[in-house]
Amino acid sequence: MAEEAKESNEMVIKKPPVGLAVLALIGPSIVWAAEYIGSGEVILATRTGAILGTAVLWAIVLGVFLKFWIGMSGARYTVCTGEGMIDMFNRIGSYHLVVWVVVVIQFACAIFSIGAVATAAGVFVNSMAPAIDPKLGVCLVSLFAVAVAWSGTFDVLKIVMSVFVLIIVLGIIYVAGHVFPGFGELLKSLSFGIPEVPQWAASMEKVSDNPWKEILPLLGWGAGGFASQVWYTYWVLGAGYGAAAGRGYGRPADVSALKSMSSATAEKIKGWCRVLYVDSSLAMVIGIVATGAFFIAGAGVLGPQQLAPEGNEVAFTLSKVFSDRWGPVGGFLFILAGTVALISTNTGQLAGWPRLLADSFRICIPGVAKKFSWKKQFRFFLLFFFCTNMVIVFFFEKSPVVLVKVSAIFEGLLLTPLQAMLVAVGLFIVMPKLLSAEAARILKPNRIFAVGLIIAFVVFAYFCIVQMPSVLFGE
Repeated sequence: MAEEAKESNEMVIKKPPVGLAVLALIGPSIVWAAEYIGSGEVILATRTGAILGTAVLWAIVLGVFLKFWIGMSGARYTVCTGEGMIDMFNRIGSYHLVVWVVVVIQFACAIFSIGAVATAAGVFVNSMAPAIDPKLGVCLVSLFAVAVAWSGTFDVLKIVMSVFVLIIVLGIIYVAGHVFPGFGELLKSLSFGIPEVPQWAASMEKVSDNPWKEILPLLGWGAGGFASQVWYTYWVLGAGYGAAAGRGYGRPADVSALKSMSSATAEKIKGWCRVLYVDSSLAMVIGIVATGAFFIAGAGVLGPQQLAPEGNEVAFTLSKVFSDRWGPVGGFLFILAGTVALISTNTGQLAGWPRLLADSFRICIPGVAKKFSWKKQFRFFLLFFFCTNMVIVFFFEKSPVVLVKVSAIFEGLLLTPLQAMLVAVGLFIVMPKLLSAEAARILKPNRIFAVGLIIAFVVFAYFCIVQMPSVLFGE
């Protein structure tokens, strides 16, 4: 009888693909990359490149690489257990304390981050089609994002984001290729140098002579912020990798099934982990290439002309400069890539943050989950953020750079060390306790994950403790 119960509780895991067949199942990385290639890349990377030149390209590579370890490690937990990162956080500590901290901070960050990206997207839409007022552009972008995210299904999101990534990468690489500094200069830019802010830039009203005020937001937005790494676990759930197959959203792991997991099932899941490694590595490469290309474009075009555009001038200035240098094609491709990047980020945000908050409310306020299904909660937050976008566009539409910088520092930097530590605890301490002894042995993560997470914690903690105070409170 006990044997029958154990057998009926056994997880059904598909055989993982091998070889080139892995490429056919790539998907979460596309949504992840399309979501985080947005305001930080189009606005901050381009502007920082103009002010500091290619010398701080290392900040992009470092930020994306370290957050790659956080996102991939969290997703590995999802592949092995079938639950997202928020449920993992709930298993750490008591009284849902970690989730409460996350939901309070993320709620505020979501409003300003989504609003900042939507505002910037509206400006870029206006630059492409002057007949469309920026405020109308925000409405159109927001409505499109809501329409894509409304069903809550992954497949629609994957198709739309795949098209976006293709346009972004092809467009910005074409533009950056015209001002490519050479491989020697590129290698030199990875030496962790901190250049001085040039006099022409420091003399501008909204540019500080402290280079960290430009570098820290770039680090914070590289590969997205805290929420982006959480969302990657949602995209893995949607793709159905390993134990995530058929799980859907808004459900914690089936602990009884995990406790009875056989060695054969664990081996299959281990194969799905290898699929995850390929998928997440692709997101890292896309992120570094696209962000680096925007950065190089700013350094090669705006820097020599001593331009560091602010607010609504960002899209207009970039379009004009690129058109003057390479004709209508260059200007159009840059603005097209920037517009698509911002729209894709807004779409990813409106697909991701409602999921994060729906999960958090399900855990922290169980009564909400009893009265409303996950989909209703998801759609409530989706409509809520659409409304906040409409409010922000009337009060902050002239300050997308400021909003993006504030969001980058708080959501992208301040929470990142905490996230690295929590993911390490979840992967190395929580996960083994959920699995059967034989499954825990087979699915034990390699030490390289611990190394990557520890380095991410130390590096981002350094920036938060040592450099952030001078950025926030300094002159």
